[in-house]
Amino acid sequence: MKMKSIKVVTIFLLFFAEHNLLAQSTSHIYVDNIKTVLLHFPGNQLSMPVINLNSADQLQLSFDDLDGDTKYYYYTYQLCNSDWTPANIGQFDYIKGFTQDRIKDYKYSSVALTRYTHYTILLPDQNMNLTRSGNYILKVFLNGDTSQLVFTKRLLVLDSKSDINARIVQPFDPNLATTHQRIQFTVTTKGLDQLNAAQQIKVVVLQNRRFDNAVSDLKPNIVRGNKLEYTNENAAIFRGGREWRYVDLTDFHLQSDRVLKADYNRHSIDVYLRDDRPLTGPYIFYNDLNGAYSIQSVRGTNPFWEADYATVYFSFVPPDGIAYKDKDIYLFGQLTSYGLIDSLKMIFNPGKGKYETHLFLKQGYYNYTYMAVDKNNPAVYSELDGSFFETENLYTILVYYKSFGSRADELIGIGNFNSKAEQPLNY
Repeated sequence: MKMKSIKVVTIFLLFFAEHNLLAQSTSHIYVDNIKTVLLHFPGNQLSMPVINLNSADQLQLSFDDLDGDTKYYYYTYQLCNSDWTPANIGQFDYIKGFTQDRIKDYKYSSVALTRYTHYTILLPDQNMNLTRSGNYILKVFLNGDTSQLVFTKRLLVLDSKSDINARIVQPFDPNLATTHQRIQFTVTTKGLDQLNAAQQIKVVVLQNRRFDNAVSDLKPNIVRGNKLEYTNENAAIFRGGREWRYVDLTDFHLQSDRVLKADYNRHSIDVYLRDDRPLTGPYIFYNDLNGAYSIQSVRGTNPFWEADYATVYFSFVPPDGIAYKDKDIYLFGQLTSYGLIDSLKMIFNPGKGKYETHLFLKQGYYNYTYMAVDKNNPAVYSELDGSFFETENLYTILVYYKSFGSRADELIGIGNFNSKAEQPLNY
């Protein structure tokens, strides 16, 4: 009996580890020399990595190699289901052309103290085209060897077969009404072989294009023909949060209001930000990037290979300079890949009475916040800055369809809605 229970625990731990590895591998950097991995529409760094099936759409992939030399980087695609598990389909069934290709366009950094090689490519290209809609993991690896994985990024291919309408409302629950936002929406499908909507249609809701707190496994509470209504009171509820903190690092020499000081060394730059403290008081609106960042440089003509890097020091002072007893504090945002891993945990300095951490960042404009993670239950975390229903947030609704007998989920709809505007937005 004891041996059986050990086997059950072992199987559970292996499953849990595999699940965590899969979740991490969908968008993750595996080597220290790679920085600032971006995938977006050309000319719009804040856009979602989405292309339309059978269109001329392309996305720009770019990244920096801090070794500053030339390497042979290759890429390929992995088709996934709506939950980002690999689809049971061979690559030749969703890739037309080669199954891997080399990233050939690169430039050596100029002007910057930090030497790096900037790589870029427009995807998909004529050598590798995607023939099915759905979720894809873009994998970049060295020397044509897929075992030498460098980083992965999420990519979406849309075959639009649905219309989405949504509105953001206050929850009825009085405990959530002032702190959370509820998304009510309808999905109208077009031309699908739809026999059982509850089983064939899957919906995922994202807040500010984050996948770490995505809401899935939603079921329609009303089905009228090809129209599905998701108006359940207890579904698709998110903490409103507060507008994100920001720091302007577009010029390391002309220091912005959030910069305390900077040390300029012969081959490097250290930037020290002013102490952050808990935000109190009522909600105040100001424009932010909803947690994202944008690479920008005041000087030069092209920030992608002319912008510099600096070690940026963040500090957070808790109330009375006393460490939180049951919480770990993390710097959080796109600048940390929305991750809550040990290497990103802030360290409390008892001599200074504040939490500290640092990141190696490229010149740009950054949003960030601080997350408090329960030490006893790491799955429970929330922003230190409070939560308000009035906060401006961007919500994305992803609609998937799987016909009977199909081996993968198709992406048939994407809707973007702003909590203040309530009208559909572009990607």
